[in-house]
Amino acid sequence: MTSILILNGPNLNLLGTRQPEVYGHTTLADIQALCTDTARDLGCSIAFEQSNSEGFMIDLIHAAKGTHDGIILNAGAYTHTSVALMDALASVEIPTVELHLSNIHAREEFRHTSYISKVAIGVICGFGANGYPMALKALCEHLA
Repeated sequence: MTSILILNGPNLNLLGTRQPEVYGHTTLADIQALCTDTARDLGCSIAFEQSNSEGFMIDLIHAAKGTHDGIILNAGAYTHTSVALMDALASVEIPTVELHLSNIHAREEFRHTSYISKVAIGVICGFGANGYPMALKALCEHLA
């Protein structure tokens, strides 16, 4: 069975209350439930994680090698700053989809640069929580 790591970065634990005008009212627990349902429908398994720590996220990416077939990464603000996350993804050579709730290209200029997209097979942004099932479907099709 295909296994996907869904990894969420800093401040995503505050979804539902953090800047609802940008990120909506959906909580991370709501998104996890949506992903669980979608994975079941697709016949794949998921591990759903969140961390505010860049180092812990890197550890999870390293641990994914040999365990997961793909990664969906919403790296939050680390998207625009973390060469270390980019290097970790490149090192494990696991197909990765970069994901964002908001359209990062319609926001502040610094958000237009992504280190993650340089090693991702694709990017989904701007569809809110619906981006997660989109990413799962796209990644499962890519891995099939």
